[in-house]
Amino acid sequence: MAVLVTGGAGYIGSHMVHELLDRNERIVVLDNLSTGFEFLVPKAVPLVVGDFGDQSLVSRLLSQHGVDEIIHFAAFTSVPESLRQPLAYYLNNTANTRTLIETAVRAGVKRFIFSSTAAVYGTPERVPVSEQDPCRPFTPYGWSKLMAETMLRDSGAAHELQHVILRYFNVAGADPQMRTGPSHGDATHLIKVAVQTALGQRPRLEVYGTDYPTRDGTCIRDFIHVSDLVRAHSGALQYLRGGGNSVTLNCGYGRGFSVLEVIEAIKRAAQSDLPVSFGPRRAGDAAEVVATSEQARRLLRWRPRFDDLDTIVTHALDWERRLLVR
Repeated sequence: MAVLVTGGAGYIGSHMVHELLDRNERIVVLDNLSTGFEFLVPKAVPLVVGDFGDQSLVSRLLSQHGVDEIIHFAAFTSVPESLRQPLAYYLNNTANTRTLIETAVRAGVKRFIFSSTAAVYGTPERVPVSEQDPCRPFTPYGWSKLMAETMLRDSGAAHELQHVILRYFNVAGADPQMRTGPSHGDATHLIKVAVQTALGQRPRLEVYGTDYPTRDGTCIRDFIHVSDLVRAHSGALQYLRGGGNSVTLNCGYGRGFSVLEVIEAIKRAAQSDLPVSFGPRRAGDAAEVVATSEQARRLLRWRPRFDDLDTIVTHALDWERRLLVR
């Protein structure tokens, strides 16, 4: 029995690989290294360089390694980029995921965990948003993930493929042991960009919009530490192995911080100021997105350990400093 981790050389996927290795699981990683890095994958874990939409390659992997569980991280994840290149997102995130699911069904894979996103909710009707609230994405990224969710649910019902869909809120931070972290130089996520600015790697941090109906006019997000997120995946794996029914769950802490509050936390961690400029709203940004996570806590027995903004940004800062001397 082995677990296939697609996108296992990327930010979240590599954290999952370390988590599984710590639990003595058999793992194989599939990653095309377009945004992932070989150095993030432990040397003890087989890394196959290729695309998850390559049906013949994936079929061979599933057979050769005796895979009966898949954790699917590989995807394009930039909201602004999805607005510029929607067809690329529908090809990679939707069509290729359909191919992966078909390959899994044909190979008799029993369990499938899918990396989804809070972007499927669009602008939530209420905050915090629950899994039962309407899904109304307004970006190609959100739609590409929602379509993949639908295909997985329908395939699961037709072919007895048990699955957990995890909708991530804003993932940040790095492995506390500094084994892995966000390493892509062109990242667009707030904490990564702000940390790079604090360390002088970027000239300034651009804040998009200061007129939102929030406590300080900037967007509010539910930031979840990446290590807590991968522990939710471990919980999902154990849940399915124990015979749990297929389910869709939010992954967030249930409280949000504004862009300006995040900037202040990074200033505290870095013990320095950082240059900030203010611009107009960015297309695809909702004012406030915060999760309810009671179902994940109950079903997966998930107990976050790093639910603290200062801890999250400190780990992100430590990792960025490590990259500078790597």
